[in-house]
Amino acid sequence: MREQSCFHCGLTIEQNEEIDFDDKKFCCTGCKTVYEIFSINDLTSYYDFEKSPGATPQDIKGKYDFLENETILAKVLEFQEGNTSIVSLNIPHIHCSSCIWILENLNRLQPGISTSQVNFHEKKVRITFNSDVVSLKEIVYRLSSIGYEPYISLENYGTAKAKVDRSLTYKLGVAFFCFGNIMLLSFPEYFEMKEFWLDSYKPFFRLLIFLLALPSFLYSASGYYISAYHSIRTRMLNIDIPIALGIIVMFIRSTYDMLMDHGPGFFDSLASLVFFMLLGKMFQIKTYSFLSFERDFKSYFPIAVTKINKDATEDNVAIYDVLKGDRLLIRNQELIPVDGILISESAEIDYSFVTGEAVPITKKSGDKIFAGGKQIGKVIEMEVLHSVSQSYLTQLWSNEIFQKKVDQKHKTITDAISRYFTPILLLIAFGGFGYWIFIDANTAFNVFTAVLIVACPCALALTAPFTFGNILRILGKKKFYLKNAIVIEQLAKVDTIVFDKTGTITTNKKSNIMYEGNAISDSDIVLIKNVLRGSNHPLSRMLYDFLPEAKRVAVEEFQEITGKGILAIVDEKEIKIGSGQFVNDIVADGSEIEKTALHIKIGGSYFGKFTFQNQYREGLEKLFEDLSKAYKIKVLSGDNDGERANLEAILPKGTELIFNQKPEQKLEYIKNLQENGQNVMMVGDGLNDAGALAQSNVGISISENVNVFSPACDAILDATEFSRLNYFLKLSHKAISIIKMSFGLSLLYNVVGLAFAVTGNLLPLVAAIIMPLSTITIVSFVTFMSNYFSNRNLE
Repeated sequence: MREQSCFHCGLTIEQNEEIDFDDKKFCCTGCKTVYEIFSINDLTSYYDFEKSPGATPQDIKGKYDFLENETILAKVLEFQEGNTSIVSLNIPHIHCSSCIWILENLNRLQPGISTSQVNFHEKKVRITFNSDVVSLKEIVYRLSSIGYEPYISLENYGTAKAKVDRSLTYKLGVAFFCFGNIMLLSFPEYFEMKEFWLDSYKPFFRLLIFLLALPSFLYSASGYYISAYHSIRTRMLNIDIPIALGIIVMFIRSTYDMLMDHGPGFFDSLASLVFFMLLGKMFQIKTYSFLSFERDFKSYFPIAVTKINKDATEDNVAIYDVLKGDRLLIRNQELIPVDGILISESAEIDYSFVTGEAVPITKKSGDKIFAGGKQIGKVIEMEVLHSVSQSYLTQLWSNEIFQKKVDQKHKTITDAISRYFTPILLLIAFGGFGYWIFIDANTAFNVFTAVLIVACPCALALTAPFTFGNILRILGKKKFYLKNAIVIEQLAKVDTIVFDKTGTITTNKKSNIMYEGNAISDSDIVLIKNVLRGSNHPLSRMLYDFLPEAKRVAVEEFQEITGKGILAIVDEKEIKIGSGQFVNDIVADGSEIEKTALHIKIGGSYFGKFTFQNQYREGLEKLFEDLSKAYKIKVLSGDNDGERANLEAILPKGTELIFNQKPEQKLEYIKNLQENGQNVMMVGDGLNDAGALAQSNVGISISENVNVFSPACDAILDATEFSRLNYFLKLSHKAISIIKMSFGLSLLYNVVGLAFAVTGNLLPLVAAIIMPLSTITIVSFVTFMSNYFSNRNLE
């Protein structure tokens, strides 16, 4: 009788335990129940991606009752505001595309879940849910009921550190011990000490070698067997299949040789193979960890926040210098960088960056406010609960709400190679074995094993991630922080660059400000200064710094209208600061060139205007001259064209200058360029140009001592490095060149290695040493070339 496999989990169904349902066979009631749940919720597409992808659900009754405890719940939840909660759960069973599909469709399975996002590499799912509709305990039970029980250890939350997986280190240690001792015990046979060794101790030494090979074969190499088994079950062949097959064949053949007294076998080669393979894997993981650490903990976001000192003065400090207990000032539209307690009387917080829902939540003094919220309205003060989490801001920035759909050319190439590599490799191995078996059985086994071991798509697969990872790290150290690796590829495709004017090509640190109009009293200066304190617009910041220090007064109402100005009420007086048309219906008649200005109106009386003689960034003229050789340059401005003559004098001829552009007009302009087939990079300030930055193929936000971070941008550039923009663009092109060179090097290695292996000129031991060396070579080459190009003068 033919064995039957469970439709859900793929396990063999024991005799007399078969359950028939819906013309399908299941091994137990649990698997049948999961199938029923998916059928009722129209989620049977789960079975289309992989054959039998599920796991049998376990009985967990009462196991997660601790999730009803509010104190524990507060530690486990990542975010909790009103009825919106976010949690990241570790799901060990995530292993294939079906897992990703079902876990990202949890909202169809469980009412109350709004979104769920899988991190396949970390085996985590991030769930946003409505706590009024469903509890975390119910979500955990639902996940467990479909075979995806989360691993929740309270040691991983709060102050305790998560456990570090050291299994690879232990396996490497065991493999090294076995390898070293087997080599030592094999010396007599290597040197053919016949009289002393072969006659007296051969059986004993060979038994010792066999016993020492077992831990290496069964324990150290177990990861390859498990990976190969899952790969075969899911019908997605990976590189671990030929490696596992090579190890097993070598072990069986060596055991046979030893039992039949044909020779000592190849246990020394087997132990060395496992050791060098694990050494290569350890090197790969350590390199990835180094790149990740450099990015998350050394290449900090070049963003500043305003810290209020004990003497009431204000300083701009880097976000990673913020400590528990510090008091921060958060202006209109600024992002709250860290969890804290609201000190001000009240605040309107928009958590759309975290939850995707743009509904402001009212908070009162003493309430907890979460990192990632956006302050709306008048300026607020908050006290920091703990230091800034760089990784949390990175995660927030990577929220799929802000991801752009782009064609990842190199990922497609890598995926294609990985998909076809293993089947082709197996064909070559069996073909070589079939050819040599009729000539020399010993050579046939060597060829078969060497082919399986020497060929390595790892070098091909690692080329793009390592190159991009290293370039991300280098750029981060140079104060140009990219959202992810895809941005490098997008930078290399750019052919048109659009610059915003105010705060981007002009600096908000230097500006000659003049006042024209009626005299303003000291008391009115106090009102203007306090209103400007709540705004993050470059002109507001310049005027705020220009005006003399003034006492703090409460701003009763505050409204900042994009592209127009500020409307506020202080001491029952209405204050308007902004464009002439917004403040006093002043329209330029064209009789004279109108300068960039902020008009002032207090209590219904128009006073006059502060005019700005913009100071352009150092190196701007040379930067534009260099960029114009390879790119089309455009400058958009929300201001009038009072600066046209100055700009035309310093910018290359043919640079398009467009003035009086509202944010929505900037967005539309970029969309039109894209519709004409142009790849557009927008350089602006994060908050005021958020729409245009999001629309562009690459959006770069300029940061200059103010918190203008917006997840809508793809990169943040420290204003001090603005003049090096052309260098960064050229480095992105060099990154693509490095990938192409690495691809060529990897292909050459595989072709040469296979040629030697198939012709019988490569021993399995040499193949085992060469394979990890290929990975080390590629990583070293990528690192060297990345550093070489980054240190060259590309500008």
